[in-house]
Amino acid sequence: MLLDSSSTVVETNLGPIQVRRSGAGKPALLWHSLFVDSSTFQGIVKDLFKERELFLLDGPGHGGSPGPRKLYSLGDCAKAAAEVLDALDVSAPVDWVGNAWGGHVGIVFADSFPSRCRTLTTIGTPPYPLSKAERHRSALLVYLFRVLGPGPFSSMVVDALAGKGSAKTEPAAAAAITESFRRGDKMGKYWAMQSAMLHRPDLRPVLLRLQVPALVLASRNDALLDIAEAERAARTVPDGRFTLVAGGGHVAPLLVAPTEITRHILAFWLETASGDATA
Repeated sequence: MLLDSSSTVVETNLGPIQVRRSGAGKPALLWHSLFVDSSTFQGIVKDLFKERELFLLDGPGHGGSPGPRKLYSLGDCAKAAAEVLDALDVSAPVDWVGNAWGGHVGIVFADSFPSRCRTLTTIGTPPYPLSKAERHRSALLVYLFRVLGPGPFSSMVVDALAGKGSAKTEPAAAAAITESFRRGDKMGKYWAMQSAMLHRPDLRPVLLRLQVPALVLASRNDALLDIAEAERAARTVPDGRFTLVAGGGHVAPLLVAPTEITRHILAFWLETASGDATA
């Protein structure tokens, strides 16, 4: 937990959303990956909060946000984020930092509320939906999660988010993911999996029309990400850039290379700051 941070709960269209607030300056909103919660940003916020006022959200069904018992869309998530900003009197455009699911929500937020988004950074965010085969496999696992809970699936989630074998090679990262995965509301997380994973749309057409600068970061060794396709999609953003970073899964960069991630984000914010003065 950072010094000078506070936590609050905001009522949204997706139910109560827990928000941790810290730092000072221009606002930045951080939304985590599916399966984990905002604690996975801990390695980067210690430097980012020196430059921004950070708003770390626990997405529906994760951390301190119970989540609804129904299907919902990425558009619903983007609307919930806007409702959080309204409730906290944040009128300035935010620098959005999203990891995997948080990147998906950020893309939709930047498209739906362009005047409220200064920049968009995504980390480990596939812009395409699951294939039919992947969806069938995942649907079975999601059903079993509903019946059995997170316990039997912890090692599988660690391999997916931090890289295969990471429990041995990166034990601290594996432990952080395991603890985060086991927290939260089970049924809320089940519906988040249904909504954000099994029903994830193709976001590549959305990237084409984004009006905000975008930085796309991808793990060099992420087995669940088609890096070539992710780069192609990132290059279609009118003001987009793509960078490979260390890590073996969607969440791994935040846990194994936080200094590298922070450096890229701060450089991106500085680069795009010149446009603020001329806007």
